[in-house]
Amino acid sequence: MNKLRTIIRLYEAQTGLKPIAGMVHISRNTIKKYIHQWNSLDMSYEEFLSKSDSELHELFCVCHQPSTPNPRQDTLQSLLPDICKALTKKGMTTLKQWHDYIENHPDGYGLTQFRLALQRYRLITNPTMRMEHKAGDKMFVDYTGSKLWIYPHGESPRQIDVFVAILGCSLLTYVEAVAGQSKEDFISACENTFYYYGGVPQAIVSDNLKAAVINPGRYESLLNEEFERFAEHYGVTVVPARVRKPRDKSHVENAVKLTYKDIFTHIESLHCPDLKSLNTAIRSALELYNNRPMTNRKYSRRSYFEDIEKDTQGPLNPICYQIKKHVMTTVGRDGYVRLREDIHIYSVPYIYINKKLKISNTASDVFIYDGYTCVATHVRDRKEFRHTFKPEHLSPKHKAIMEWSPETFLAQAAEIHEDDECYIRKILETKRDIDQANKICSGILNLARKVGPARLAAACRLANSYGRYSFLEIQDILKTKSEQVEVEEETGDIPEHENIRGKEYYE
Repeated sequence: MNKLRTIIRLYEAQTGLKPIAGMVHISRNTIKKYIHQWNSLDMSYEEFLSKSDSELHELFCVCHQPSTPNPRQDTLQSLLPDICKALTKKGMTTLKQWHDYIENHPDGYGLTQFRLALQRYRLITNPTMRMEHKAGDKMFVDYTGSKLWIYPHGESPRQIDVFVAILGCSLLTYVEAVAGQSKEDFISACENTFYYYGGVPQAIVSDNLKAAVINPGRYESLLNEEFERFAEHYGVTVVPARVRKPRDKSHVENAVKLTYKDIFTHIESLHCPDLKSLNTAIRSALELYNNRPMTNRKYSRRSYFEDIEKDTQGPLNPICYQIKKHVMTTVGRDGYVRLREDIHIYSVPYIYINKKLKISNTASDVFIYDGYTCVATHVRDRKEFRHTFKPEHLSPKHKAIMEWSPETFLAQAAEIHEDDECYIRKILETKRDIDQANKICSGILNLARKVGPARLAAACRLANSYGRYSFLEIQDILKTKSEQVEVEEETGDIPEHENIRGKEYYE
């Protein structure tokens, strides 16, 4: 437009076409066209100078001829929305859509022009938005599509999943080989990522895998309960990506590609025997990757993270997160519940017999809940078909049985009478089986509540004089009231009789 202004200025100054062409380096025919257009405008030179570049371009360069209608193009443009919708169906291709288009419109465009029109329509209707990520804002996580292998000694090779995480601002990347994609593996990998970064971002952007999301939604998703507890433990928000929208986590999608190029190629030939050695090899390649200067930049991911993003992260929880598993069960008549995973049995307070309780177990502890109330806790024991109990969980009857011991019975008998203590001691000494002795002692001492301490003491004293030590003996004495009969003492003198010889007879 500056050359156009120069042409009109020289023309108004009565300069010839040839000198003008030499000054602005434009052909005389082009200059004639501009001058002809100028002469056709009813405009003063002052008005011309006040015009902007866009206005001059509209006046001198745009041909204001009515556009010729193009029925083929208009028809194809009207069909493109339905064609794009049909291409979202499984198995549908652009070639099939073109065949349908040509069948209905024989004079339509060829396959190449059809694809170009479809590409232009998609770019216009679905543009890419550039996002600026703040320091410490988001961490993107995903699994690689391809897997690595481990080669255990004496076993067949096994495929291993690979977890990838990246920070949105500094692009510092973390890679870890995991046994699978279960919620335990996923949570453990996310936690290891926090410790690798030395802090916690404000949000985690994950894919819609079952370990993180139960029910994905366009505006809000239903998270996995365990993963939600993990996020709450570290004070981080979970923002799942939209379904089939890889652009929502484009950073980690690109990180997966770079992982293939810069990490997989370095360790695939190592034939690591186990998961630990594989992660050691991954960590070595990962440090080289994070400390290498980025393309067309003078700094690395690690140095940019240290300078910009490290101090903006949230603090780490000093307590590691323990994954809890939850299962509902019914308390048995014996007051125990079974943890099916370990086939181990744990006690609960006897008042919860026949009630449904929830067992929550971590790697080291077992918690038993009635609603939101914790009614019992145990240290986890993985021995199968064993019992773990606490005495306070037992009913009073069972607790009394558990407290049976010789010392306990002797102490209880001594409180009643010394004759009872003597009799109980004789039972404990004469009976070979300790369980039999315990039952007999318990039964005898319980009789004190029925007949009173005095009668029981007299019965024990009488049975002790006979040298008979059993519960049935005491029971018979009390039933016949034999302890109340006074026994006459035998005298030592022998009456005189003519048939009785004295000792002198034998001298």
